[in-house]
Amino acid sequence: MSLRFHEIAEAGHRILNPLTDDKLELLGEICRVTPATRQLDLACGKGELLTRWSQRYGSVGVGVDISQVFLAAARDRADELGVAERVRFVEADAATYEDGPGTYDIVSCIGATWIGNGLLGTLDLMRRPLRSGGLALVGECFWSVPPPAEAYESLQIDEDAFTSLAGTAERFESAGFELLEMVLANQDTWDRYAAGQWWTLSDWLRDHPDDPEAPAVSEFLDRARRSYLEYGRQYLGWGVFVLRGHSR
Repeated sequence: MSLRFHEIAEAGHRILNPLTDDKLELLGEICRVTPATRQLDLACGKGELLTRWSQRYGSVGVGVDISQVFLAAARDRADELGVAERVRFVEADAATYEDGPGTYDIVSCIGATWIGNGLLGTLDLMRRPLRSGGLALVGECFWSVPPPAEAYESLQIDEDAFTSLAGTAERFESAGFELLEMVLANQDTWDRYAAGQWWTLSDWLRDHPDDPEAPAVSEFLDRARRSYLEYGRQYLGWGVFVLRGHSR
């Protein structure tokens, strides 16, 4: 998905992944967030994770994203929730963003492991700013059941990009992280996330029939809807995994 299509499709979403409000709060409880917690959120989107946790727990954080559209929404949300003094947002490429080593109690990348060309590369990016004993939160897809060969092309996913849930845990181990906890999407939350994008895209096309981007947006909508109904809904799972580096 191009960034522009991403911005259009998720214009109506606050949380840019299949987490619900309740599961976002549950994740904060699991991570034992406190006013002393410092968090870095890579590819933060509209900043709902940082701002909501800061409002509830008093935590502080930095969100990094390349989308000016999403960052504007994140800053507005921080103002709305009264946490703008505790949470700041930086326009930068999360793949190359640099911060002090060992600076953060939590480093998160929720559903954007493309920043490191996959899960293992993203975990490497997250490792440096994370303090010893800190938590890495990564949102990642997995195959609920092995998909047929045609699913990869339909969903535009490389065959080795994702693996089973158990295989995902093995990838964490190979990267030097222990899986502590997880909060998984279910079929209903996937539906709400995906189908909400269809409506938003359809409305955009109705409002912009003569826009030069309209044919590409229409093609994107058709493909996204078809691939989700044919394969994504049945075969693809998603979750946020709570990790901690192994003691050396």
